[in-house]
Amino acid sequence: MIPGSDREHPTFVRSFRYALEGFVTAVTTERNIKVQLAVGVAAIIAGFALRIDGLSWVLVILCIGLVIFAELVNTAIEAIVDLATQELHPLAKRAKDIAAASVFTLSITSAIVGAIVFIRAFLQLGL
Repeated sequence: MIPGSDREHPTFVRSFRYALEGFVTAVTTERNIKVQLAVGVAAIIAGFALRIDGLSWVLVILCIGLVIFAELVNTAIEAIVDLATQELHPLAKRAKDIAAASVFTLSITSAIVGAIVFIRAFLQLGL
């Protein structure tokens, strides 16, 4: 049972549907996640083109997944803050700015990992 409710938890399959619905909502409404998905696709294409090794694939896919995850959490935090208050409150701004900073920090870290992976792959191919 869901705390504070007389409803049961959704089925396992329905939970996946809700998650997919949330992902589609984020992709259709948030510009940044579209950019991050495009960069992720570009990294995957570059990985195939440069024939990166297995460990490099793990790093690239992990970085892509973590950045998308962080953006989804940031989007959820912004929605919750907007639900809690419509006024410009310093704590609301602080929460949103810190959530955005977490995505920024992870994106920079992922870019550094990507640079290391792809520069190494270029050097191995003799490019």
